[in-house]
Amino acid sequence: MTDGSRRARAFDRQARPALEVRNLHKYFRLRKGFRSSTLHAVKDVSLTLEPGRTVALVGESGSGKSTIARILAKLELPTSGEVLLDGELTGFRGSQAAYRRQVQMVFQDPFASLNPFHSIAHHIERPLRIHHPKLTDAQVRDRTVDLLERVSLGPAYLDRRPHELSGGQRQRVAIARALAPGARFIVADEPVSMLDVSIRVGVLNLLADLQRADGLGVLYITHDLATARHFSDEIMVMLRGEIVERGPADAVILDPQHPYTASLREAAADPERLGRLRDEVRAEMGGR
Repeated sequence: MTDGSRRARAFDRQARPALEVRNLHKYFRLRKGFRSSTLHAVKDVSLTLEPGRTVALVGESGSGKSTIARILAKLELPTSGEVLLDGELTGFRGSQAAYRRQVQMVFQDPFASLNPFHSIAHHIERPLRIHHPKLTDAQVRDRTVDLLERVSLGPAYLDRRPHELSGGQRQRVAIARALAPGARFIVADEPVSMLDVSIRVGVLNLLADLQRADGLGVLYITHDLATARHFSDEIMVMLRGEIVERGPADAVILDPQHPYTASLREAAADPERLGRLRDEVRAEMGGR
């Protein structure tokens, strides 16, 4: 192989989408007594997630959004389809350590996603020790403090338990835990739906700040078109397992082409009010 062809292959590899889903299907077998049926939760979904960009996956409950999130996090097996990382196929069996190090999930419920019996330090130190076993105890503690500071908490929270924190603070801990292995992509499954409105904007601003600082790719799963518009580059609208509309965030919101997208838009909170609230929170945080 010539040097020129090696350079060409390297360029092609860099040009490929970093996290890609192709023709994803997921069936669930349902049983009720002696009867069985098939639920087609995800139907031929393809999407790409690039570093430094946020893709919002929007739809009502039961549309298949969380199923896609769980498949990307390797918590669910697809019926068919492919998941590629940097152009390479990723399996769903055997060791997934390298993949999980790069693709992490932030769950919807900050009250259930943290073990109440362990300290905040334990929740962040554990992924550090699993994925970076060569770190010394001192290095693990230093990185833990740094991660807490990056999510606007700090060392005062190290020895606290989850029940001592507010919902927003718990979700910040969950984000720090997701960053601990060195994640390049965050799958955020309804990360603010259980938080108060003002706290929601602060957590979304935090994700946006971390994205800009680290070049993270974020898949933001939500039923809220208003926040999807203000905190994503692209919106994909999902209905009964299928993507029915996709495009730049403003275009999808301001000029919806599918009736379902239009109905979601009508049901959404006032996007201009949310935008003003977002700006107010950013001002209070010093423009972050």
